[in-house]
Amino acid sequence: MTFRSHPPALRLGEATWGGAPPDPLAAPALYEGLIWRRALGYLVDVVLIAVLSVGLWFVAGVAGILSFGLLTPFGILALAILPVAYHTYFLGQAGATPGMALFDVEIRSWTGRRPDYTQAFLATVLFYITVSLTAWLVLAVTLFNDRRRTLHDVLAGTLAVRRAGARSGFAPAA
Repeated sequence: MTFRSHPPALRLGEATWGGAPPDPLAAPALYEGLIWRRALGYLVDVVLIAVLSVGLWFVAGVAGILSFGLLTPFGILALAILPVAYHTYFLGQAGATPGMALFDVEIRSWTGRRPDYTQAFLATVLFYITVSLTAWLVLAVTLFNDRRRTLHDVLAGTLAVRRAGARSGFAPAA
């Protein structure tokens, strides 16, 4: 058995990168239009979470009535956890929420892998914490870095890329 001193390049559809992600100048298709695509994708996700919340609210209300209020705290807890569970599940499962997928965006780890559920949970919690503490101003960080990473992306070790760009078959710079 032989061991390599460096990690092998990872395959992403038809695209690969090992180590740091490709430079935006070398692979512009990965980063093109990320800011508005992420924002619109999040709006779609907010609508989907709202629809799920209405359904969960109805189920929790019926359960609370039938249990004479004993299950009401669990319903409230489930409603509070729903947005975090939604984002964690879809990011960990597919690398993108339905809204992100609709706008051709996916999340990758810094090395190019899809995030696992732990990293997806970390990114989600960091998103909600940083956004709630700064009233969305923290998202302005994307305007000042070439890969359009948000603060929660940096802290969680993730990166948003375009799916079409990842499938375009770019090669890492030599």
